[in-house]
Amino acid sequence: MAATKTEPHVMDALMKDFVPMKVTPGELVEGEVISVQKNCILVDLGGILTGSIVGRETKDAFDTAKDLRPGDTISAVVLEEENDEGFTVLSFRKASQEKTWRTFIDAYEKDETVTVKATEANKGGLLLDLDGIKGFIPVSQLAPLHYPRVNGADAAQILTKLKELVGIDLEVKILNLDKDNGKLILSEKAAFQADREKTLEKLAIGQKVKGKVSGIVAFGIFVTFGQVEGLVHVSEIEWGHCKDTRNYGKVGDKVEVMVIGIENGKISLSMKRLTANPWENIKGKFPVGEKVKVKVNKVTPFGVFVELTNQINGLIHISELFTEDQEPTDPTEVFKAGQSVDAWIITIDEKEHRIALTVRESSIKRVLEGGDDKVEAPKKEKKAEPEVEEEEVEEAPTEEAKEE
Repeated sequence: MAATKTEPHVMDALMKDFVPMKVTPGELVEGEVISVQKNCILVDLGGILTGSIVGRETKDAFDTAKDLRPGDTISAVVLEEENDEGFTVLSFRKASQEKTWRTFIDAYEKDETVTVKATEANKGGLLLDLDGIKGFIPVSQLAPLHYPRVNGADAAQILTKLKELVGIDLEVKILNLDKDNGKLILSEKAAFQADREKTLEKLAIGQKVKGKVSGIVAFGIFVTFGQVEGLVHVSEIEWGHCKDTRNYGKVGDKVEVMVIGIENGKISLSMKRLTANPWENIKGKFPVGEKVKVKVNKVTPFGVFVELTNQINGLIHISELFTEDQEPTDPTEVFKAGQSVDAWIITIDEKEHRIALTVRESSIKRVLEGGDDKVEAPKKEKKAEPEVEEEEVEEAPTEEAKEE
């Protein structure tokens, strides 16, 4: 059968009504999936153009390409009107980027939180790449539970702890947004600021709280609760001598502590005050003049700290450390930790939790006789309070260094 010939006037009428589809780079278009192959998706654009999505342009934050089937309707951004093969070049990644920008801009304007995942870490913080949008969370802007508490601000340890946060959900607020350059500065700490303030308002000295260990360093244990963080100083871990803070828990452990101080947003906590105070009625347990066998637990140039029980410690000052027939010398050359020593108790300060001892018989005689030369307890060495804020960790790098 011969093909039907279309009359010229009919063809002219059809061509008169035909309007060629026009697309421009940056435009968001819709189309129907024709085929899905590995790293290549073909899309019908109105029955006139065929779009092609290839390579990294198929990858987006929403994983759009994962479950696509022929016949599905999709949205994509035009990258190029026509390539050498005659296809309109499209991108899921750019479409997703526009959606993501709208989400961030909306959250920024409304001061709301968003959930993100870090893709990389450096010593200054966490890096994000969301369909080409670069985000950064400085170390100083991490929430207490994620803040990398390490001894001596060791950069390698900080980086190790930050890498543990890569790939997990983080709730953040946007501190700075620069769409032109595709950059965001984010803060996890700011996302919980309202909760922190509510917790601080209700907090009172003497209050018992349950929390989670967020960091263990040489000078104490950090504990978070209700989006705030406090420090159990090494002197508040137990009544006796704390040899190693790591012996009292690990990060993530649930603990109960007592609030003993609130000043300028810093919270001081105590573990030992939740237990019986062994210093109560100490004079009845260890009367002045009693001879005791003690164990050396710390040797210093000014004297030797000794252990009377596992929670009661005392000091033999260098002036009381050598007998009358011994030549005074550097204590570190004579005494070692763990060594047993016989000594007499010469003074007890129950309020300040101090016990002074001596190995000199002449000193104990003067004390027992109550003479004018009565031995006084040496003054307790004052310890400087450590900083508990970001100074323990290296400062975040400049924005230029953040993405290196």
